[in-house]
Amino acid sequence: MSRTIAPPVPRGGVAEIVAVALDEDLGGRGDLTSLATIPESATGRFEIVSRAAGVLCGIQAADEVASQVSADLQIDWRAADGDRVAAGRTVGVIKGPARAILTAERCILNFMGRLSGVATLTRAYVDAVEGTGARVAHTRKTTPGLRALELQAVRAGGGASHRFGLDDAILIKDNHVALCGGSVGEAVRRARAFAGHMMRVAVEVDRLDQLEEALEAGAESVLLDNFSLDALSAAVKQAKGRATLEASGGVTLQTIRQIAETGVDVVSVGALTHSAVNFDLGLDAV
Repeated sequence: MSRTIAPPVPRGGVAEIVAVALDEDLGGRGDLTSLATIPESATGRFEIVSRAAGVLCGIQAADEVASQVSADLQIDWRAADGDRVAAGRTVGVIKGPARAILTAERCILNFMGRLSGVATLTRAYVDAVEGTGARVAHTRKTTPGLRALELQAVRAGGGASHRFGLDDAILIKDNHVALCGGSVGEAVRRARAFAGHMMRVAVEVDRLDQLEEALEAGAESVLLDNFSLDALSAAVKQAKGRATLEASGGVTLQTIRQIAETGVDVVSVGALTHSAVNFDLGLDAV
């Protein structure tokens, strides 16, 4: 399978995230251990090695860490974001001032471990629905401050984009409906009047009768929240292609294939970002 291209995050955003991470690690006095034990003139060459099989991500963040620690650090990448890597593979070689390499080590591995973990889990979900036509999408259940990078990792794993934040799409949830008198149709009509013709309106429903109400009111996307498999199949037949249907709620690797086979267009999975296990990478002197 070919590598999935993960679009870069605007550098200013990555630079800010990395600066916070380095400040957290170095505090006001820097890497005291390296300052105490490593001569200033010493240079080093280290390999970044995957300890497990999975999907790589985090190169942009790692490059930014190296750049902020020292202009003399150089990383020669042997793999790219979105690549499947085997255990024991050298994915990059970092060289330059030894102190700077050791100072950057933990931040580089933290970013790459977190983002490769998200990409690897996403790829497992994407592989599970292969051939169904359904897309696997993220949610907003991300680590505060790291959303841009975590969603980059979802893309690296083959996942689809959902809304990034509250300001780039209208998605009416159950609490919005409750504050519109409990009427899905009324909430959609208000949103349609606000949005104009250039913006899609999506709404979450938890019953089939609400689906018809949403469609008649003009919703272009409908999120089917915690529907059973039978209800999802019924919703697909009822909608007849009038809106994009998204299944959501409690999706696991064990259930996603059956959900996708009901004919829904999208399956959104919060676990991609809130439950990904850190991917094990190491830095080895060579």
